[in-house]
Amino acid sequence: MRHLLTLFDLTPTEVRTVLSTAVHLKRLLRDGHRPPILAGQTVGLLFEKPSLRTRVSFEAGMNQLGGGSLFLGEDVGWGKRESPADFTRVLGQFLDAVICRAKSHDRVEELARFEAVSVINGLTDLSHPCQALADILTVGEVFSGGDDFHFDALRGRHVMFVGDGNNVARSLALHCAILDMPFTLACPDGYAIDDIWLQRVRNAYPNAQISRVEDPGDAISDVDVIYTDVWTSMGQEAEAAERRKIFAPYRVDAKLMSKAPKTACVLHCLPAVRGEEITQEVIDGPQSQIIRQAGNRMHAQKGLLVWMLAPNWVSEHVK
Repeated sequence: MRHLLTLFDLTPTEVRTVLSTAVHLKRLLRDGHRPPILAGQTVGLLFEKPSLRTRVSFEAGMNQLGGGSLFLGEDVGWGKRESPADFTRVLGQFLDAVICRAKSHDRVEELARFEAVSVINGLTDLSHPCQALADILTVGEVFSGGDDFHFDALRGRHVMFVGDGNNVARSLALHCAILDMPFTLACPDGYAIDDIWLQRVRNAYPNAQISRVEDPGDAISDVDVIYTDVWTSMGQEAEAAERRKIFAPYRVDAKLMSKAPKTACVLHCLPAVRGEEITQEVIDGPQSQIIRQAGNRMHAQKGLLVWMLAPNWVSEHVK
């Protein structure tokens, strides 16, 4: 039984296979084909946090693959009415996989520990692996020249994340390490990616090119991707006023973009606070790939679901 709690759960070969499967399925869809690869299979979406992209992309993706999905909100009583062991093992009687969007990473680890059903992390405070898969799929398409995707187009692409060293930044730094892509975090003191995560990345990938700068202007002249996220994530609302002051110099605006290569693209995992971490003219500007990136959540996750739940189909159809 396989799980995806962080991208550490996949080997570099498996990451490439998931992305290749996503590309293959996206091409089929573009040509009007929706093979029912997961017909008869059902996933549960167990969510503690609200969602647009994660919920809709997984539900739509499963529908396109011929399977079904169930949204499991507070009414199922996760962690309230029965023991974690009973709850998880019962889900395993009904479902083929659970996509969990939780406040704490401990929650998804708890689900996976019972080995009752495959667990996919749809977002936790530690990691957001599905987002990182969609991000790299997007970067590969952009630098392959359109809707195509070639792994060669990723070689050496420099990604700069501007803002907090949060779950998205952690996952993206790891994904860049897996694919030998340089990653730079531009953030104020006290908001870097934690040393425990960085050491784990470097232990797994000794050649990882991960750096940090305090001023985004110091690194932006040679980057291929400028990525940002909200300054205040869900659960940090009490820090919002302080964070606005601290992160004010980290806004992705026209002034910062004027220092970037004209070929660089802009990404944001959404939802965005327009005018705060990114300005309207940048998010809607010609270098923005943010809507494509959001759409690729579904395609990347379809690749993951098929790889996890229909490995024989992948072996037969994906090269």
